[in-house]
Amino acid sequence: MTPKKRILLILIVLLFFYCIFYFFLKTPSRELNFENYKKIITTNDNGLVFKSSTSANSISDFLKDKNIKITEHDQIIPEINAKIFSGSKIKIQRAAKIKIEVDGKTIETYALGKNIGEALEENNITLTRLDKTEPRLNFPVENNSEIIVTRINIEEKTEKEEIDFKTTQKTASKLGWREKKIETAGVKGVKEIVYKITYKNGKEISRIKLSQKILAEPVTQIEVQGTYMKLGGAAKGQGTWYAWKGGMFAASTTIPRGNYAKVTNTANGKSIVVQINDYGPQGKGRIIDLDKVAFAKIASLGAGVIGVKVEEVLN
Repeated sequence: MTPKKRILLILIVLLFFYCIFYFFLKTPSRELNFENYKKIITTNDNGLVFKSSTSANSISDFLKDKNIKITEHDQIIPEINAKIFSGSKIKIQRAAKIKIEVDGKTIETYALGKNIGEALEENNITLTRLDKTEPRLNFPVENNSEIIVTRINIEEKTEKEEIDFKTTQKTASKLGWREKKIETAGVKGVKEIVYKITYKNGKEISRIKLSQKILAEPVTQIEVQGTYMKLGGAAKGQGTWYAWKGGMFAASTTIPRGNYAKVTNTANGKSIVVQINDYGPQGKGRIIDLDKVAFAKIASLGAGVIGVKVEEVLN
């Protein structure tokens, strides 16, 4: 290279550095403001995804810029005061207002969960394996959803129950016909039963007997009924019936009211004891008028009139 060319090259280099020096040192300084640049933000608002541009620097400013309202129950990721940059992604999960009926209470609350099961868990409501919900657990949660929780509990329970005693009767010819005595007092027994009981919201809806055992056998009660009857003179004639008190009563013209009479159907031998509570009958040959109920015990009502023997009871 010739000396002239070398000198020319040096001058060109010097001029180049001079220009750079002049640009940076002589030109007034300028700051680059990246914050005012438009940013592209992706927003997922409860499943609705959209992109928008903004010059906001934080999520809270972005929400104001785009007039996006959120409540204290909603969830936003990242947190609301976080900085945003171009390419940032914002996720908003909207809380649904729900009503839960559980354990005898009605709870009005909010839930972020996507289905009934998540909403219950979020509100600290624990379900057992047998509990039921309406709607079902995997049903999506919507605003103003109403959830009913039915508690189902099953337990085995041992209970003691009484066993009724039986009663038998004996007769005693030396005891008056209106007298009754207890020879052996009855005693109830006791049994132990194991039940499987199902409860629905604390109320028993079914029980199944699993087993039982006798702890104490019942004692049979023995009653003695007197049969001795002192009778007055017998009178024979016709017996009729009429509707009166509907019991073991009769009308007589010879036996005082309040006393008793033994009446026997002479055709079949059946007999009854009735209390005289009326005066009659008036027909010829008729000596007693039986209440309809009493008459039916010794004869058919269709007979109307029957042959009877009447004896006053004196004891």
